[in-house]
Amino acid sequence: MKACSFLPAATQMVYDMGLQHLLHGVTFECPEESRMEKEILVRCVLEGHDYSSEEIDRIFSASKAEGRSLYYVEEEKLQAIVPDVIFTQDVCEVCQIDTKCTQAVLDRLPTMPTVVALTPQSLTDVFDSAITIATALGHEEAAYTYLQGLRSRIDTVIDRLRAGRVLPKRVMVMEWMGPIYNCGHWIPHQIAYAGGIDMLGNPSGDSIVTAWDKVRRYDPEVLVIAPCGFTTERTIQELSLLEKQPGWYDLKAVTDGAVYVADYDLFTQPSAATLVDGIELLAACFHPDLFAVPATLESKVNRLYGEKAGVSAPGNGRSA
Repeated sequence: MKACSFLPAATQMVYDMGLQHLLHGVTFECPEESRMEKEILVRCVLEGHDYSSEEIDRIFSASKAEGRSLYYVEEEKLQAIVPDVIFTQDVCEVCQIDTKCTQAVLDRLPTMPTVVALTPQSLTDVFDSAITIATALGHEEAAYTYLQGLRSRIDTVIDRLRAGRVLPKRVMVMEWMGPIYNCGHWIPHQIAYAGGIDMLGNPSGDSIVTAWDKVRRYDPEVLVIAPCGFTTERTIQELSLLEKQPGWYDLKAVTDGAVYVADYDLFTQPSAATLVDGIELLAACFHPDLFAVPATLESKVNRLYGEKAGVSAPGNGRSA
């Protein structure tokens, strides 16, 4: 069995389930360990460029309007592997290469592999994707062991919220800053498990451009900024996109010191384990009296603004 993954989340789950010996090719955005060990097959024309959020949005919007893809496959490397299975996705043609973009390359392979397109819309779908991946690799039982541990971690969060009799916090998780996007797909479900409610979100649907005035009127108690593809450091570099908005410093989340910048992979990379990490992190952001940021995630979050909340100002690298 030879498998290739054109999706970082699938790669992560293959490794999480201990099936990486079956994986032979990955993408340039897959976890670092996999990129060190496996052939990199998928590239993007934007690699090596330091575009701003607004520039990235314009480039991707233009390519979509023109029917072009910014991703491409290293065809000779793929042909040398002769894979039996390829994991791809059909959720977002902006974030990753999709099945349609790879089909022309696959048609030229000497043997057509099985293409497994993962299309999760909800958190349940992401968990089901783990089963789909393990089954395609001939190790279905690995997924059930993997998921049992993750469900136990979610139950621990729910039980603590129930014991604390907490009310859900009015929150927003922001997927992009220039322009502002709300959160969609599985992220509202993560928020709910963590003891929050995001009335601007779109559960099991696409994230969409959201007017600043709408955010301002909603006035979240907690704001988590996690732009797709951005680490905390990258996001903080462009925080001025939000700080220049009228009324930013009047938001309850800002005045209360409840603004967090978090790494994207806890939310917009839909591997089951990273999304559970995201739930645990959100629980600590929403209800810091009940939860602490797990030690393994401290480098993936910064809490911004002020002495009132006992936290550091943006840019000095201190985590919550």
